[in-house]
Amino acid sequence: MLEMRTDCERCGGALPANSTEAMICSFECTFCKRCSTDALGGACPNCEGELVRRPTRLRREACPIDEIHQAHCLK
Repeated sequence: MLEMRTDCERCGGALPANSTEAMICSFECTFCKRCSTDALGGACPNCEGELVRRPTRLRREACPIDEIHQAHCLK
């Protein structure tokens, strides 16, 4: 499951799970859109991978992910 880190690794800005401003690399390093485009040029400073928009997530109780995983794993 994708880890939803809650702040930008560069500026510390808040990036809640429902934020449309969060950008991530394939290792889930997390940056705000402003740092990603303005300061980092769209590349992760840790792994040099592409930074792309992170999908949003509703509140945890709105998505029974554990039940979904259990249903698929028991088949």
